[in-house]
Amino acid sequence: MKKALDNIAFWIIYGTWYALSLLPMWMHYLFSDILFVLVAYVFRYRHRVIWKNLTNSYPEKSEKELKRLQQQFYSHMCDIVAETVKYTTISRRNIMRRMTFTGYEQVAEILNSGQSVALLLGHYGNWEWVTSFALWLPALDHDVKMGQLYHPLENKVFDRVVLKMRNRMGPVCVPKNDVLRWVLGNERDGYQTMLGYINDQVPKWENIHHWLDFLHQETPVFTGVERITRSRHQAVVYLDVKCPRRGYYQCEFQVITRDPATMGEFELTDIFFSRMEQTINRAPQYWLWSHNRWKRTREEFDRRFKVVNGRVVEKSAE
Repeated sequence: MKKALDNIAFWIIYGTWYALSLLPMWMHYLFSDILFVLVAYVFRYRHRVIWKNLTNSYPEKSEKELKRLQQQFYSHMCDIVAETVKYTTISRRNIMRRMTFTGYEQVAEILNSGQSVALLLGHYGNWEWVTSFALWLPALDHDVKMGQLYHPLENKVFDRVVLKMRNRMGPVCVPKNDVLRWVLGNERDGYQTMLGYINDQVPKWENIHHWLDFLHQETPVFTGVERITRSRHQAVVYLDVKCPRRGYYQCEFQVITRDPATMGEFELTDIFFSRMEQTINRAPQYWLWSHNRWKRTREEFDRRFKVVNGRVVEKSAE
Protein backbone atom coordinates (compact mmCIF):
# COMPACT_ATOMS: atom_id res chain seq x y z
CA MET A 1 0.00 0.00 0.00
CA LYS A 2 2.79 2.41 0.94
CA LYS A 3 4.59 1.70 -2.32
CA ALA A 4 1.44 2.50 -4.30
CA LEU A 5 0.94 5.76 -2.40
CA ASP A 6 4.59 6.69 -2.94
CA ASN A 7 4.20 6.08 -6.67
CA ILE A 8 1.08 8.27 -6.81
CA ALA A 9 2.88 11.02 -4.86
CA PHE A 10 5.90 10.74 -7.14
CA TRP A 11 3.91 11.18 -10.34
CA ILE A 12 1.92 14.09 -8.89
CA ILE A 13 5.08 15.90 -7.76
CA TYR A 14 7.10 15.03 -10.84
CA GLY A 15 4.21 15.87 -13.15
CA THR A 16 3.86 19.31 -11.54
CA TRP A 17 7.64 19.83 -11.69
CA TYR A 18 7.67 18.75 -15.35
CA ALA A 19 4.80 21.08 -16.28
CA LEU A 20 6.52 24.04 -14.60
CA SER A 21 9.78 23.25 -16.38
CA LEU A 22 8.05 23.72 -19.75
CA LEU A 23 7.61 27.43 -19.06
CA PRO A 24 9.98 29.71 -21.00
CA MET A 25 13.22 30.74 -19.32
CA TRP A 26 12.13 34.34 -18.76
CA MET A 27 9.21 33.13 -16.66
CA HIS A 28 11.56 31.04 -14.52
CA TYR A 29 13.66 34.13 -13.84
CA LEU A 30 10.51 36.13 -13.07
CA PHE A 31 9.68 33.46 -10.50
CA SER A 32 13.24 33.74 -9.19
CA ASP A 33 12.86 37.51 -8.75
CA ILE A 34 9.68 37.03 -6.72
CA LEU A 35 11.29 34.27 -4.67
CA PHE A 36 14.27 36.57 -3.98
CA VAL A 37 12.04 39.14 -2.26
CA LEU A 38 10.54 36.44 -0.03
CA VAL A 39 13.86 34.75 0.78
CA ALA A 40 15.95 37.87 1.33
CA TYR A 41 13.50 40.28 2.96
CA VAL A 42 10.55 38.29 4.36
CA PHE A 43 11.95 34.97 5.58
CA ARG A 44 15.63 36.09 5.66
CA TYR A 45 16.68 32.52 4.90
CA ARG A 46 19.70 31.47 7.01
CA HIS A 47 20.64 35.10 7.39
CA ARG A 48 22.86 34.53 10.43
CA VAL A 49 24.79 31.66 8.85
CA ILE A 50 25.34 33.55 5.60
CA TRP A 51 26.40 36.75 7.39
CA LYS A 52 28.79 34.88 9.68
CA ASN A 53 30.36 33.03 6.75
CA LEU A 54 30.83 36.22 4.74
CA THR A 55 32.21 38.34 7.58
CA ASN A 56 34.70 35.64 8.62
CA SER A 57 35.78 34.95 5.06
CA TYR A 58 36.20 38.61 4.08
CA PRO A 59 37.25 40.58 7.18
CA GLU A 60 38.73 43.26 4.92
CA LYS A 61 35.36 44.13 3.34
CA SER A 62 33.10 46.86 4.67
CA GLU A 63 29.63 46.18 6.02
CA LYS A 64 28.17 47.77 2.89
CA GLU A 65 30.18 45.46 0.65
CA LEU A 66 29.17 42.40 2.66
CA LYS A 67 25.48 43.32 2.58
CA ARG A 68 25.70 43.71 -1.18
CA LEU A 69 27.36 40.29 -1.46
CA GLN A 70 24.65 38.75 0.69
CA GLN A 71 21.90 40.16 -1.53
CA GLN A 72 23.71 38.99 -4.66
CA PHE A 73 24.01 35.54 -3.15
CA TYR A 74 20.28 35.40 -2.35
CA SER A 75 19.52 36.42 -5.93
CA HIS A 76 21.76 33.73 -7.40
CA MET A 77 20.44 31.06 -5.02
CA CYS A 78 16.91 31.77 -6.27
CA ASP A 79 18.17 31.51 -9.84
CA ILE A 80 19.57 28.06 -8.99
CA VAL A 81 16.11 26.95 -7.84
CA ALA A 82 14.52 28.21 -11.06
CA GLU A 83 17.26 26.74 -13.27
CA THR A 84 17.00 23.38 -11.51
CA VAL A 85 13.30 23.18 -12.31
CA LYS A 86 13.99 24.12 -15.94
CA TYR A 87 16.67 21.41 -16.20
CA THR A 88 13.96 18.77 -16.27
CA THR A 89 13.01 19.59 -19.86
CA ILE A 90 15.67 21.98 -21.15
CA SER A 91 16.92 20.90 -24.57
CA ARG A 92 20.47 19.75 -25.12
CA ARG A 93 21.02 22.60 -27.55
CA ASN A 94 19.87 25.16 -24.98
CA ILE A 95 21.90 23.75 -22.09
CA MET A 96 25.01 23.64 -24.30
CA ARG A 97 24.43 27.29 -25.12
CA ARG A 98 24.01 28.28 -21.49
CA MET A 99 26.68 26.09 -19.92
CA THR A 100 29.84 25.82 -21.99
CA PHE A 101 32.93 23.75 -21.33
CA THR A 102 36.54 24.14 -22.42
CA GLY A 103 39.50 21.84 -21.93
CA TYR A 104 37.41 18.74 -22.62
CA GLU A 105 39.91 17.63 -25.27
CA GLN A 106 42.41 16.86 -22.48
CA VAL A 107 39.81 14.83 -20.62
CA ALA A 108 38.94 12.88 -23.75
CA GLU A 109 42.63 12.19 -24.34
CA ILE A 110 43.01 10.84 -20.79
CA LEU A 111 39.96 8.59 -21.14
CA ASN A 112 41.10 7.33 -24.53
CA SER A 113 44.47 6.44 -23.01
CA GLY A 114 42.72 3.97 -20.71
CA GLN A 115 42.77 6.04 -17.50
CA SER A 116 39.73 6.95 -15.40
CA VAL A 117 39.01 10.50 -14.26
CA ALA A 118 37.91 12.08 -10.98
CA LEU A 119 36.28 15.48 -11.54
CA LEU A 120 36.45 17.86 -8.55
CA LEU A 121 34.15 20.84 -8.11
CA GLY A 122 32.37 22.84 -5.44
CA HIS A 123 28.94 24.35 -4.82
CA TYR A 124 29.68 27.18 -7.19
CA GLY A 125 27.77 28.55 -10.16
CA ASN A 126 25.15 25.97 -11.07
CA TRP A 127 26.39 22.58 -9.93
CA GLU A 128 23.11 20.94 -10.97
CA TRP A 129 23.74 21.81 -14.63
CA VAL A 130 27.30 20.47 -14.48
CA THR A 131 26.05 16.99 -15.40
CA SER A 132 25.75 18.30 -18.94
CA PHE A 133 29.55 17.95 -19.25
CA ALA A 134 28.99 14.60 -20.94
CA LEU A 135 27.44 16.38 -23.94
CA TRP A 136 30.75 18.11 -24.65
CA LEU A 137 33.00 15.09 -24.72
CA PRO A 138 33.75 13.94 -28.29
CA ALA A 139 33.18 10.35 -29.35
CA LEU A 140 35.49 8.19 -27.24
CA ASP A 141 37.36 5.08 -28.35
CA HIS A 142 35.36 2.94 -25.93
CA ASP A 143 32.49 3.11 -23.46
CA VAL A 144 33.08 5.14 -20.30
CA LYS A 145 30.74 5.05 -17.33
CA MET A 146 30.03 8.60 -16.13
CA GLY A 147 28.53 9.59 -12.82
CA GLN A 148 28.16 12.20 -10.13
CA LEU A 149 28.39 11.73 -6.39
CA TYR A 150 25.18 12.59 -4.57
CA HIS A 151 23.66 12.44 -1.10
CA PRO A 152 20.35 10.52 -1.18
CA LEU A 153 17.43 12.50 0.25
CA GLU A 154 15.62 11.14 3.28
CA ASN A 155 12.28 11.58 1.55
CA LYS A 156 12.21 8.73 -0.98
CA VAL A 157 9.59 10.40 -3.20
CA PHE A 158 11.59 13.62 -3.61
CA ASP A 159 14.72 11.52 -4.04
CA ARG A 160 13.16 9.84 -7.09
CA VAL A 161 12.12 13.21 -8.51
CA VAL A 162 15.64 14.63 -8.14
CA LEU A 163 17.26 11.50 -9.58
CA LYS A 164 15.02 11.58 -12.66
CA MET A 165 16.04 15.18 -13.27
CA ARG A 166 19.75 14.73 -12.60
CA ASN A 167 20.19 11.56 -14.67
CA ARG A 168 18.71 12.89 -17.92
CA MET A 169 21.96 14.19 -19.49
CA GLY A 170 23.83 10.89 -19.23
CA PRO A 171 25.89 10.68 -16.01
CA VAL A 172 24.17 8.65 -13.30
CA CYS A 173 23.89 9.60 -9.64
CA VAL A 174 26.13 7.48 -7.40
CA PRO A 175 25.20 7.44 -3.67
CA LYS A 176 28.08 8.69 -1.51
CA ASN A 177 28.38 5.35 0.32
CA ASP A 178 28.58 3.38 -2.93
CA VAL A 179 31.38 5.29 -4.68
CA LEU A 180 34.19 2.75 -4.28
CA ARG A 181 31.83 -0.12 -5.05
CA TRP A 182 30.70 1.67 -8.22
CA VAL A 183 34.28 2.35 -9.35
CA LEU A 184 35.50 -1.17 -8.64
CA GLY A 185 32.42 -2.74 -10.20
CA ASN A 186 32.92 -0.84 -13.44
CA GLU A 187 36.63 -1.67 -13.45
CA ARG A 188 35.80 -5.33 -13.04
CA ASP A 189 33.41 -5.12 -16.00
CA GLY A 190 36.11 -3.51 -18.14
CA TYR A 191 34.89 0.10 -18.04
CA GLN A 192 36.69 3.30 -17.22
CA THR A 193 34.89 5.88 -15.13
CA MET A 194 34.51 9.62 -14.93
CA LEU A 195 32.96 10.59 -11.61
CA GLY A 196 32.21 14.11 -10.40
CA TYR A 197 32.76 14.92 -6.72
CA ILE A 198 31.38 18.05 -5.06
CA ASN A 199 34.12 18.19 -2.48
CA ASP A 200 33.53 21.37 -0.45
CA GLN A 201 31.10 19.95 2.10
CA VAL A 202 31.51 19.39 5.83
CA PRO A 203 32.87 15.97 6.85
CA LYS A 204 31.49 14.18 9.87
CA TRP A 205 33.74 14.15 12.92
CA GLU A 206 34.92 10.59 12.27
CA ASN A 207 35.90 11.51 8.70
CA ILE A 208 38.13 14.46 9.61
CA HIS A 209 41.76 13.64 8.82
CA HIS A 210 43.00 16.99 7.59
CA TRP A 211 42.58 20.70 8.33
CA LEU A 212 43.63 23.62 6.16
CA ASP A 213 43.22 27.38 5.86
CA PHE A 214 40.29 28.11 3.58
CA LEU A 215 38.83 31.59 3.23
CA HIS A 216 40.74 32.77 6.34
CA GLN A 217 39.36 29.99 8.51
CA GLU A 218 40.71 26.69 9.79
CA THR A 219 38.61 24.18 7.89
CA PRO A 220 38.09 20.40 8.14
CA VAL A 221 37.96 18.76 4.70
CA PHE A 222 37.19 15.46 3.03
CA THR A 223 40.20 13.42 1.90
CA GLY A 224 38.38 10.38 0.51
CA VAL A 225 38.81 11.46 -3.11
CA GLU A 226 42.55 11.56 -2.59
CA ARG A 227 42.59 8.00 -1.27
CA ILE A 228 40.39 6.65 -4.07
CA THR A 229 42.33 8.35 -6.87
CA ARG A 230 45.64 7.14 -5.44
CA SER A 231 44.51 3.53 -5.12
CA ARG A 232 42.79 3.40 -8.54
CA HIS A 233 45.43 5.45 -10.42
CA GLN A 234 42.89 8.01 -11.64
CA ALA A 235 43.61 11.37 -13.22
CA VAL A 236 42.28 14.30 -11.20
CA VAL A 237 40.63 17.25 -12.93
CA TYR A 238 39.34 20.49 -11.37
CA LEU A 239 36.31 22.25 -12.83
CA ASP A 240 36.76 26.02 -12.73
CA VAL A 241 33.46 27.87 -13.18
CA LYS A 242 32.72 31.45 -14.21
CA CYS A 243 29.37 33.20 -14.43
CA PRO A 244 29.61 35.91 -17.12
CA ARG A 245 25.93 36.83 -16.89
CA ARG A 246 22.65 35.59 -15.54
CA GLY A 247 21.80 32.09 -16.69
CA TYR A 248 25.15 31.48 -18.40
CA TYR A 249 28.18 29.59 -17.12
CA GLN A 250 31.65 28.92 -18.47
CA CYS A 251 33.43 25.82 -17.16
CA GLU A 252 37.05 24.88 -17.72
CA PHE A 253 38.49 21.41 -17.16
CA GLN A 254 41.89 21.86 -15.47
CA VAL A 255 44.03 18.74 -15.09
CA ILE A 256 45.65 18.74 -11.64
CA THR A 257 47.55 15.47 -12.01
CA ARG A 258 47.50 12.18 -13.88
CA ASP A 259 49.43 10.39 -11.14
CA PRO A 260 48.13 11.34 -7.66
CA ALA A 261 50.26 8.60 -6.08
CA THR A 262 53.36 10.73 -6.69
CA MET A 263 51.97 13.61 -4.64
CA GLY A 264 52.50 14.12 -0.91
CA GLU A 265 49.83 13.29 1.63
CA PHE A 266 46.95 15.78 1.42
CA GLU A 267 48.74 17.72 -1.35
CA LEU A 268 45.97 16.98 -3.81
CA THR A 269 43.33 18.07 -1.30
CA ASP A 270 45.24 21.29 -0.60
CA ILE A 271 45.47 22.07 -4.33
CA PHE A 272 41.74 21.55 -4.82
CA PHE A 273 40.82 23.93 -1.99
CA SER A 274 43.37 26.47 -3.15
CA ARG A 275 41.79 26.50 -6.61
CA MET A 276 38.30 26.51 -5.12
CA GLU A 277 39.25 29.56 -3.05
CA GLN A 278 40.53 31.35 -6.17
CA THR A 279 37.27 30.59 -7.96
CA ILE A 280 35.19 31.91 -5.06
CA ASN A 281 37.26 35.06 -4.52
CA ARG A 282 36.85 35.97 -8.18
CA ALA A 283 33.06 36.34 -7.69
CA PRO A 284 31.98 35.30 -4.15
CA GLN A 285 28.24 35.67 -4.72
CA TYR A 286 28.09 32.44 -6.72
CA TRP A 287 29.20 30.13 -3.89
CA LEU A 288 26.78 28.41 -1.48
CA TRP A 289 27.18 30.68 1.58
CA SER A 290 24.04 29.33 3.27
CA HIS A 291 25.83 26.06 3.98
CA ASN A 292 27.11 25.96 7.60
CA ARG A 293 30.61 25.12 6.39
CA TRP A 294 32.48 25.91 9.60
CA LYS A 295 30.26 24.34 12.25
CA ARG A 296 33.07 21.96 13.30
CA THR A 297 36.03 23.63 14.95
CA ARG A 298 39.56 22.41 15.56
CA GLU A 299 39.22 23.27 19.25
CA GLU A 300 36.20 20.99 19.68
CA PHE A 301 37.85 18.26 17.61
CA ASP A 302 41.00 18.29 19.78
CA ARG A 303 38.89 18.25 22.94
CA ARG A 304 36.63 15.35 21.93
CA PHE A 305 38.62 13.19 19.49
CA LYS A 306 41.99 11.66 18.76
CA VAL A 307 43.47 9.70 15.88
CA VAL A 308 44.39 6.05 16.55
CA ASN A 309 45.98 4.02 13.75
CA GLY A 310 44.54 6.40 11.17
CA ARG A 311 41.02 6.28 12.66
CA VAL A 312 39.25 9.13 14.44
CA VAL A 313 37.84 7.95 17.78
CA GLU A 314 36.19 9.74 20.67
CA LYS A 315 38.35 10.18 23.75
CA SER A 316 35.41 9.25 25.97
CA ALA A 317 35.40 5.80 24.32
CA GLU A 318 38.69 4.89 25.95
